[in-house]
Amino acid sequence: MLEAMSPRTGSIAARCFEQPTVGWSTLSVLSAPSRDDGEVLLSPLGALHRERHTTHSDSPSIDTTAAVGSRFSVVLPAFNEERLIGACLQSLARQDFTGGHEVIVVDNNCTDNTAEIARLYGAIVVREETPGVCAARHRGTLTARGQIVVSTDADTVFDAGWLSRIDRTFRQDPVRVAVAGPCQYPDGPWWGKVYARILFELVYLTYRVTGRVVYITATNIAFRKDVWSGYDLTGTQGADELGLLCQLRSRGRVVFDRRNPTFTSSRRLAQGLSYNLVVSFLFYYVLAVTLNRVMGRAVIGTAPAFRSDRSRPASRRYRLRARLIGLGWLAAAVAATVLTARLMDS
Repeated sequence: MLEAMSPRTGSIAARCFEQPTVGWSTLSVLSAPSRDDGEVLLSPLGALHRERHTTHSDSPSIDTTAAVGSRFSVVLPAFNEERLIGACLQSLARQDFTGGHEVIVVDNNCTDNTAEIARLYGAIVVREETPGVCAARHRGTLTARGQIVVSTDADTVFDAGWLSRIDRTFRQDPVRVAVAGPCQYPDGPWWGKVYARILFELVYLTYRVTGRVVYITATNIAFRKDVWSGYDLTGTQGADELGLLCQLRSRGRVVFDRRNPTFTSSRRLAQGLSYNLVVSFLFYYVLAVTLNRVMGRAVIGTAPAFRSDRSRPASRRYRLRARLIGLGWLAAAVAATVLTARLMDS
């Protein structure tokens, strides 16, 4: 059985894989690419578990009639996500929220079985041929029929109470237009876990002191659809986070709930610390967000998509050097994130 980290205790728990209570039928097909020996790979976070594949007649489905009046529309952009999307959809199916929710998977030019797997779970599948996460999220949000759109990723899993806590936070104050939360890398390298912890603690501290959210992760942001005016389609990495945040803050209050994280794959960290700081963060995020916004078009395109969570072999000397570099760059990376948010806000 797949497991996820509990946001309350930090320990391994299976809470996000409890039986579903609304919207989805009992799950009978566990999805992931099958092996030649008949086994199915099921892990959402890299440590692959294997279970014997069994076909049942009652494959999962969603009540599309109820979806029209759903409270939430969960939007998942997807590019060749057949290995991990099953775990994501499984944890969404087992949410304890009883107000109704639909799941929209945006097929962003997949060449594998992602769309077929999503349909097995009863998700709504739409296609977006323009490559890039902003175009995919935009298409999914246009399709959404819920009052509140929840943005996340196909390589992410959730605690069973994730949607319920988002709903409760919205209901506490009707003027709130968005609710954001942190993400964690349960199976990530030490520096990835430290970076995420420092980053979101700083975001929370800034929120507590100033009342302003300065950064959001696209894996964990919910917003009222009636205040949304579209994603910045000239943007690539970061435009679905900082660009959306600036738009939402101009429409009303954005809340940050650090007690309601998502748990995402660390495959984006598999290339190592130096690559993630210099290439992924500084080039494809900070520079791309700033330059594309100034130029009004995508001067810097989308970063390469990694679909493997296997880290490259690292020697002891390489690991030591990475740690030394990491200690010097973690603070700078967090500061650059906050600085980029301020530039986007100006």
